[in-house]
Amino acid sequence: MASSVRVPQLHRGWMLNLYPGAGEGGGWFVSSRRREFRPGGGPAADPERAQLEAGRRARGRLRRYCAANRLNRLGTLTYEGAGCHDPGQARAHVGTFFRALRADLGGAAFPYVWVPEWHKSGHGLHLHFAVGRFIPRGRIASAWGRGFVHIKLLGDLPVGSGPVAEARKAAGYLSKYVSKTFSDDGDGVLRPKGMHRFDVAQGFKPNAMRLRGATAAAVVDEASELMGTQPAFSWSSDQVLEWQGPPAIWVQWAI
Repeated sequence: MASSVRVPQLHRGWMLNLYPGAGEGGGWFVSSRRREFRPGGGPAADPERAQLEAGRRARGRLRRYCAANRLNRLGTLTYEGAGCHDPGQARAHVGTFFRALRADLGGAAFPYVWVPEWHKSGHGLHLHFAVGRFIPRGRIASAWGRGFVHIKLLGDLPVGSGPVAEARKAAGYLSKYVSKTFSDDGDGVLRPKGMHRFDVAQGFKPNAMRLRGATAAAVVDEASELMGTQPAFSWSSDQVLEWQGPPAIWVQWAI
């Protein structure tokens, strides 16, 4: 059995991770008592809740990546014929696709995110992706070369909405698939161990700033000063009657 490892005592107060490029931040209350960690982890006490939490965290990472990199164009790659039913093979195909697309566009790296989804008709996997620049459909089709493609700039937003709002909408669409496992279509094919819920281009991870304060209001005020304005949206775990974790907050700016 793995022994517990003690970490230095944490100072009581609030912490907030601010992501300026994504225009949002998430914070939580830290008690002054010591916490224990068991190396290697172990089975979750509540697997269903653990899965929901993992999905929530994945959606947050996806949203911040899309917003920070202004990924406001949503596309889909579909297989022709019998389709693809092998998640590992689909992952390899997507890697080949983005390398070919990058080479065709001049070779410079660009941010992107992609998420797999099982087709409801039993056709196998199709692949959703988001990018932040105009790419001619013909180039996307040529780089894919395995079937059909679709790409569009997201709209239907309030007047005055910019690339960040569009990117958040793109993340909202992709998040529907992030929460799912690879067995959701009934094929009985589980997501292989170690396979991520989504993948992104490396080198474009949003920068984070760690803020500390005595109260939730204090860290939000400091974040607002850094952002130059007050948050457009805010959430607190105080609003959730059955909240089981430490007190938490989330704020988002209209940038």
